[in-house]
Amino acid sequence: MGLVGFSLLLFIYYTLWVIVLPFVDSDHVIHGYFLPREYSVILPGIAALLLVLFVGTFIAVVMWKNRKPKKTQ
Repeated sequence: MGLVGFSLLLFIYYTLWVIVLPFVDSDHVIHGYFLPREYSVILPGIAALLLVLFVGTFIAVVMWKNRKPKKTQ
């Protein structure tokens, strides 16, 4: 339940940051609660790279453990 709640909060924060915030005046108080807009592209990109790295590492470890030794004659 905690992971679902965290994901929901993260989704709401990111949606407000990317979709709503550009339409709010730049001197409004709400801009103080969000990071600069450059990070709205950089952070998901880094997260995607880490996800691909972890999935690739997991697949490599599973394949390495399940390999069959070669038969020698």
